[in-house]
Amino acid sequence: MSKRFVLLVLDGVGAGELPDAAAFGDAGANTLGNLARQQGGLSLPHLQQLGLGNILEIEGVPPSPAPAASWGLMAEKSQGKDSTLGHWELMGLVTPAALPTYPQGFPVELVETWLRACGLSGALGNRAASGTEIIAELGAEHLAGGKPILYTSADSVFQVAAHEEAFGLERLYGICRAARELLQGEHAVARVIARPFLGAPGSFARTPNRRDFSLPPWAPTAIDAAAAAGVEVVSIGKIRDLFAGVGIERALPSKSNMEGLDRLEALLDAGAPVGRGQLILLNLVDFDMLWGHRLDPAGFRGGLEALDRRLPELLQRLGERDLLVVTADHGNDPTSGSTDHSREHVPLLAYQAGLPGRPLGRRATFADVGATLRQWFGLPAAEVGVSFLSATAALAKDL
Repeated sequence: MSKRFVLLVLDGVGAGELPDAAAFGDAGANTLGNLARQQGGLSLPHLQQLGLGNILEIEGVPPSPAPAASWGLMAEKSQGKDSTLGHWELMGLVTPAALPTYPQGFPVELVETWLRACGLSGALGNRAASGTEIIAELGAEHLAGGKPILYTSADSVFQVAAHEEAFGLERLYGICRAARELLQGEHAVARVIARPFLGAPGSFARTPNRRDFSLPPWAPTAIDAAAAAGVEVVSIGKIRDLFAGVGIERALPSKSNMEGLDRLEALLDAGAPVGRGQLILLNLVDFDMLWGHRLDPAGFRGGLEALDRRLPELLQRLGERDLLVVTADHGNDPTSGSTDHSREHVPLLAYQAGLPGRPLGRRATFADVGATLRQWFGLPAAEVGVSFLSATAALAKDL
């Protein structure tokens, strides 16, 4: 029977500020801890059984005396706090220099070059803003004049919002592709993001048809190593976009946490390709997109509790030759008052059916996940990161 490695990324579910958080404007950030305190505790019995409460103090989620998963905490080495750098580092690629950000908006000459390339008469906004707020503010003007809404955030992103029907979804994707081709060199932002919305003034709502146009990774990742060794690499949700498709054999769309979990369960039921092994990468985007950025602690809590209710269905599909790693890519503390990502540690849970959990400690880099993936499939060792299979005899069984 072929081996499987499942990476479940809880987008934005951070686990406490990093030592340099203040430099990123994130002193005191703690997505899980602050959320639990603000909400009067969380009810996550299955995550608690895995060992989530052993990682950090979470009101309502006490430490388990015998965690079913190995548990730890990981720090980010890359100079950023966005999804692209977080996912790249999980796959062993540390980015030592920060990617460009534009807190004062993009240079006028850069925007004008983009507008000419797209045949557009102008753009609205061009400043750092919350997506829902800037659409509410400028949506009527966009509908009246047809100019797209351009905005950014504390992350390295070039975001374009347009009405899905009045402007056209494919047209929006097209002008974002043009921006991606333009934004190279000194202006190589991590992602160009298409943000379609629908509705009328006073009732605009973003749709699930968002699309990310990411920089390709600047060096090979553990995904490339797995693909080169014949492992089937399957992504669910936005992960394909974050790696610009590099090394990914199959990409399955997903527009919500629950749809993503449905697709994961269907893959697990189908089994890995005989003799190949299978790497499954799933990002649960709702924590970040719906609740973190929108400062919705109640929604965030509800999303975690909905995930927790699904865990038994997921775990029962895993056998001794399957390794499930649950983690995050950055923080997005919905209690902070900031709609941006937060510079945080991320939780680490590693589950193998039938084997007891062990403490994995504080890991120096997200890249330990990529190093572990490599060892799991018997691939050449990574230059960055330390496999936690070597640190835990139980997880090293049957390698």
